[in-house]
Amino acid sequence: MDTGTGIYVPEPTFFIPPASKEHNLLTPPSDSDAQANYAPHLARPGTTGLALLGSAGEVVHLARTERVAQIKHMRAALTAGGYEDYPLIAGTATNGIEETMELLNESAAAGAGWGLVLAPGYFAAAKSEEGIIACTFRTLAAHPNIPGGKLSHGDISIHTQIALDPETDHSKFHLFTGLGQQLFPALQVGCSGATDGLAAILPKTVVRSHNLVTRTEAMDQETLDRVRELQYRVSHAEELIKFGTVGVKVAVARVLSFGEPDGGRLPLARGMGSGRGGVWK
Repeated sequence: MDTGTGIYVPEPTFFIPPASKEHNLLTPPSDSDAQANYAPHLARPGTTGLALLGSAGEVVHLARTERVAQIKHMRAALTAGGYEDYPLIAGTATNGIEETMELLNESAAAGAGWGLVLAPGYFAAAKSEEGIIACTFRTLAAHPNIPGGKLSHGDISIHTQIALDPETDHSKFHLFTGLGQQLFPALQVGCSGATDGLAAILPKTVVRSHNLVTRTEAMDQETLDRVRELQYRVSHAEELIKFGTVGVKVAVARVLSFGEPDGGRLPLARGMGSGRGGVWK
C-alpha cells in the first residue's frame, strides 16, 4: 500500500452515553466494541489509513492512558480483520516539544506508524521569526522523517505553492487537503489526497473520487463528468462537517450505525441539537 497518497480518515472516538438522563456521567467510558468494528469498515473501501486522536477524535477529552489504549485497540482490531499493515497516524499535538516527543514514542510503541503534530500555537502572537523558521513547509519537507503535511483551509493558492514547489522533493513529501469539498481541485494542483471528515461517513464515495482522478491517465469527458458529479455530492454532504466532531458522530451513528449520536464527552454538545438535524428528517 502506498502510504504517500490517498484518503485518510480522521476517526471519531466513540463513548458509551449515560444510561439515562438521571445518570450524570461527565466522562463516559470509551466504546471499544464500536471502535473495533468501525476501523475495518473504514479500511475495506480502500482508504489509505486512519488518523486517530485528532480534533475529530476528541483528543482533548482523553487521558494519555486512554490514547494509548485506543491505538492498541485499533491496531488489534485491524490485524484481526486482515489489515495488519494498515497505516495508523496518531495525533500527538501539544504546545511543548518534550511532551510531543513523549506522545510520539508512546504512540509508536502502541502500534501507530506516524504521528500528527502541529506547530505550537498557544503563544502565536509572541512567536519570533527564529522560533518559526524551522516550521516552514520547505524546511519540513527536507526532513527524512516527515512524509507529508495537511492544510485544513480553503486557500487553493497556498496548496498550489506548496504542492508544486520546485525546491521540494514531492516523491518524498506529500501535501494533503483537510477539506473533501475541494478534493478535485486540490488533486489538480499537485496534492496527494485528503484527510477528510466525510470519509468517516462515506468512505467509498471519497475514495472513488480520488481514484477516478489519480488512476485515469487521460481523463475523457465521461470520466470528468463522473468526477464532477461525485465532487458535487461530496461538497454537498460536507455541510455536515461544519458541525465538526458532533456532525461527524451523528452522521456515523445514523448512516453507518456505529457509536451513538449522543456519545460525546462534556462540554462537547451531545447531538446536533434542535434546528440542526433537519438534514436527517
